Amino acid sequence: MQASVPAQIRHMIDRAVRIASARRVVTCLILPNDLQLMPYQDPPMAHGATHTGVGYALPAKLPDEGTLREAASILNSGKKVAMLVGAGALGATDEVIAVADKLQAGCAKALLGKAALPDDLPWVTGSLGLLGTKPSWDLMQGCDTFLMVGSSFPYSEFLPKPGSARGVQIDIDAASLSLRYPMELSMVGDSATTLRALLPLLEQKTDTSWRGGIEKGLQSWWKQLEERAMQSAEPLNPQRVFWELSPRLPENAIITADSGSVANWYARDLKMRRGMKASLSGGLASLGAGTPYAMAAKMAYPERTVIACMGDGAMQMNGLNVMITISKYWRQWSNPKLIVLVLNNRDLNQVTWEERVTLGAGKTESTQSIPDFPYHKYAELLGLKGIFVDHPDKVGAAWDEALSADRPVILEAYTDPNVPPLPPHITLKDARNFMTSLLDEPERASVIVNSAKEMLASVLPGKG
Repeated sequence: MQASVPAQIRHMIDRAVRIASARRVVTCLILPNDLQLMPYQDPPMAHGATHTGVGYALPAKLPDEGTLREAASILNSGKKVAMLVGAGALGATDEVIAVADKLQAGCAKALLGKAALPDDLPWVTGSLGLLGTKPSWDLMQGCDTFLMVGSSFPYSEFLPKPGSARGVQIDIDAASLSLRYPMELSMVGDSATTLRALLPLLEQKTDTSWRGGIEKGLQSWWKQLEERAMQSAEPLNPQRVFWELSPRLPENAIITADSGSVANWYARDLKMRRGMKASLSGGLASLGAGTPYAMAAKMAYPERTVIACMGDGAMQMNGLNVMITISKYWRQWSNPKLIVLVLNNRDLNQVTWEERVTLGAGKTESTQSIPDFPYHKYAELLGLKGIFVDHPDKVGAAWDEALSADRPVILEAYTDPNVPPLPPHITLKDARNFMTSLLDEPERASVIVNSAKEMLASVLPGKG
């Protein structure tokens, strides 16, 4: 909306705020420069003028009793219930846990729902999808009943096969219902409100064998991740950087991540705890979102520690500029702790691996290689703290130093670009493409060695 006279401003702002709240969309107000210099005037008491008010109450969206009972009937009949929660469940942690416990369900998380459930629960399988975990893959492939809450997860190949599981979905937006999986029952509703209403209608399941299998798979998975993180690389395994961070995450920390291979390690290796927040560009996978997200998080929650997980491609695109903004405002924060982790692998790494696995082609050096840059020294130019690490035995100490700093930090980890971000499930086509890519791969030896180590660590723990 664009204003042409000062009397329109009140109406426009009131309307824009309500539309943004109700539809959960961005609204745009355009104020021409000359209008900004004019004194404000209330709209006149005249035909065609309106007098709006402030305030907006979100609707308490709750399906009707009959629909809730039908959903409960489907869920009660299931013996192997899988749940998938997304960003819409971020405010429904207690309700999701209560429903999952009653159904003896396992629960996977869409990437934007990473903070919806703590990862210390033995039935929370972590992220789902290409950046997800093997237990989440196994959960979806083995279930007979599927409950999807507050998510529009788009990659149907990682969901149950159509017809293999009875589906129930809860979403506040009807346009997202039965869009990714042919649900037997779809309900428009707020996640927390709907789950609270559904809970008394659910029967307490007593057979723990389904959950027991999930928990056993999770224990094995975390051991695999640790084994992968401890594999040597030249000079540093990026997984080791995240593995060392995870137990050091402060209470109520806010973690952001950028797009690229860094998102793989963020998705898999960081264990969320209650009270933490986490986000990335999950809808568009836009490069360069990590540092603006971190800056916004720090302005909204200046008392909390914020950690941005960045690749060097995103850092060179706009992250370096955001550091200038951080250097301007950090003294205003009650807690100055903002850490920007940069994986310096001199490569647009996610796309390089997509070339190898999706296209069956080796790395295109002319487009994928990017300049080396001393990110930690750049921090010092701005009056911030810079830390550099390129040895696995020094990663933990580097995190300790960053987390105890009295100002924002760039922690530069000089990592190996050829450590593969292994997906939870490797198809025959992917394996064939990877083997084909080695024919013209300029970094063939490093790719083969690192891939062999990671595979051995997955199949034969302790032998990688």
